[in-house]
Amino acid sequence: MTTSSTRSTAALDDPPARTKGRLFDWKLLIGVLVVAALLALSLLTGVYDIFGADDGSEMFGITRVPRTIALVLAGAAMSMSGLVMQLLTQNRFVEPTTTGTTEWAGLGLLAVLIFFPGADILTRMVGAVIAAFIGTMVFFLFLRRVSLRSSLIVPIVGIMLGAVVGSVSTFIALQTDLLQSLGIWFAGSFTSILRGQYEVLWIVALVGLAVFLVADRFTVAGLGEEISTNVGLNYNRIMLIGTALISVATGVVTVVVGNLPFLGLIVPNIVSLIRGDDLRSNLPWVCLLGIGIVTVCDLVARTVIMPFEVPVSLILGIVGSIVFVALLLRQRANG
Repeated sequence: MTTSSTRSTAALDDPPARTKGRLFDWKLLIGVLVVAALLALSLLTGVYDIFGADDGSEMFGITRVPRTIALVLAGAAMSMSGLVMQLLTQNRFVEPTTTGTTEWAGLGLLAVLIFFPGADILTRMVGAVIAAFIGTMVFFLFLRRVSLRSSLIVPIVGIMLGAVVGSVSTFIALQTDLLQSLGIWFAGSFTSILRGQYEVLWIVALVGLAVFLVADRFTVAGLGEEISTNVGLNYNRIMLIGTALISVATGVVTVVVGNLPFLGLIVPNIVSLIRGDDLRSNLPWVCLLGIGIVTVCDLVARTVIMPFEVPVSLILGIVGSIVFVALLLRQRANG
């Protein structure tokens, strides 16, 4: 058995002992405090005067608190999805918005609205999750059957696949007078987050817990099918579990918030550049950085043209595209 296989076996046999010292330290505590300060600022930012108005406390509970909770859950979910997807594909340039998963989720959401016009949010979520799962499996199966020489081709193929699916969704929406609704769903904004409309996002907290529980197996699966099989890991089962978790997180966030481009790409790459590729020890940092980036972008979106707002996806798209290009240039510089 190779040295890497031996290390992988040790990770499966005793993951807590291997990562216990790296999970929580003073740096992570500082990160928690910084993110907490950003979330407090988010609670206090807005046009409505929650301190001077008679119903200020009521509006605070109806709008500000749900929006801040949604920032936490959506930011953590999409960041974790990107990290898991990058491990399973062994490619640093993939995440739900560069593999077509988000577009598939939108197609599933559109299909639910066509066949069940009065569907509630849970029914919409189920449709989006199923479509996201199918789309992600299609992408993974393509990667397993086609040998690509460059890692840069993988996200290009994913973006092309997403563009095709998005075009189909647009055509169907045009034919069914749902084009405006489709545009709103993909706007990626926390403006409509209110009490009673965001609670399904708590599902992604369960996804995060599941990712943490099987983190070491995802790490081993990221070494490839041959090594995974050699250490006794069911590679296909782990791939299926990872795909299901990614689909649930992407589907739920798409239904409630919309499209959050590049978040799952930039966060795991930044963390991996600093800390390496161990999923279990990186997971708290990925969640924190994802929450922090989404919160900062949301604060900018709320204040740049106050009292109006721009979609947070616009700010994320600008930041993410810059980081994406920087990563491409960095890989080219490293040969």
